Amino acid sequence: MANPLNRTLNGPPETPFWLRQLWGLRFIFRPLETLEARTQAYGDNYRITSRTSKSALVYFSSPEALEAIFTAKPEQLSAGQGNQILKFLLGEHGIVLLEGEAHQRQRQLLMPPFHGDRMRSYAQIILDICDREIGQIALGTTFAVRPVMQSISLQVILKAVFGVNSGQRYDRLQQALSQMVEGFGSPFGAMLLFYPFLQKDWGAWSPWGRFLRLRQQVDELLYAEIDQRRSQPDASRTDILALLMSACDPEGQPLSNVELRDELITLLFAGHETTASALSWALYWIAYLPDVRAKLLAELDTLKPSVELDPATIARLPYLSAVCQETLRLYPIAINAFPRVVKQSMVVAGYALEPGTVIMPSIYLAHHREETYPEPKQFRPERFLERQFSPYEYLPFGGGDRRCIGSAFALFEMKLVLFQLLSNRDLALVNARPIRPIRRGLTVAPSNQLRMQVTGIRCEKGAES
Repeated sequence: MANPLNRTLNGPPETPFWLRQLWGLRFIFRPLETLEARTQAYGDNYRITSRTSKSALVYFSSPEALEAIFTAKPEQLSAGQGNQILKFLLGEHGIVLLEGEAHQRQRQLLMPPFHGDRMRSYAQIILDICDREIGQIALGTTFAVRPVMQSISLQVILKAVFGVNSGQRYDRLQQALSQMVEGFGSPFGAMLLFYPFLQKDWGAWSPWGRFLRLRQQVDELLYAEIDQRRSQPDASRTDILALLMSACDPEGQPLSNVELRDELITLLFAGHETTASALSWALYWIAYLPDVRAKLLAELDTLKPSVELDPATIARLPYLSAVCQETLRLYPIAINAFPRVVKQSMVVAGYALEPGTVIMPSIYLAHHREETYPEPKQFRPERFLERQFSPYEYLPFGGGDRRCIGSAFALFEMKLVLFQLLSNRDLALVNARPIRPIRRGLTVAPSNQLRMQVTGIRCEKGAES
């Protein structure tokens, strides 16, 4: 039955400016607790600013509301306008900041490398990187999980996306990119994203000054790589940068150097920290829950006798896929989809919204609805084997025309890394206490307390099972 129009959005009462700032800090330092407290108090869909303000911020998480948002017409909602806080990081031409025809052009150019045979061609790169990392984790070794997963993820991006495989430029890019990402890897670092008054260059030792110098280093290295590719074209290259450089829009225009740089940085921030955090969470739950571990290893072991294993076969494993899906449900790496700004008066799930209203589709809250996911705090991969969820109930990569273009690649990488790691090493948690999620920039990740120990060698590279 259709909802009546002009339903009232509940939300916190009017508060002084200083109190709103304190609530903003709470969201930065304890984002999940803040979201849950608000939804318990005000429901699935709520506002957190004045009812009368045209710049009201409204959270939506019901499937009905999310469907309306993700299927809205371009003239109704602006997505690029809501992402302008990322301009200093991604540049003016990153796909998440673009609107209309410019956004569609970039999306069409970026989509092909992330699907089908193109994506599968990166499988060996992922497996080789994983093998090298696994080879350094000897029996009895204790290691912090997230840094290892970050190393794997960054190497995949450098080789499969940037196409930089070795040498001085590779080493410098790896170091500079790692340091630049890590600068936002804490709640304090995240404040640089949310509070523009902190974006002041007070020298190389200041947080913002350090970021600006690292960004300059990265830009110089990327432009040098692009210039070298232009002067020495190589048709045999299959990395994503090479494919983007050869692509043209319907008018025959290729991407400029600046557009290439902005898209590379966008892909870095969209695929590095996010994939590393998802892998870390998956390993935590697999080690924390013996039944999940036993079921997953039994499934992985069915493939072990094969020496030349088709990566697509790994990607199709049902329980492995369910583990990855449940990982991204329970702690979605991006807790919110990209915000939308209302351009024309519209109705979402019965709520009338005026132009200027900022819409925040909440992935985390959608994934924790009791009606959709019974016992939502429980890690239970079986729920994804028992039924399918609509894209408005399960949306770890966002939705609509802003859905992450690298989602298939991210899941593919996740499955290959988990398969390779768990097929070779038995892992146990060093501390069995629950791990608390922490903010890392715009994402949430396991805390640094997540450490594991190698308790057994299951299979060495090239060994027979």
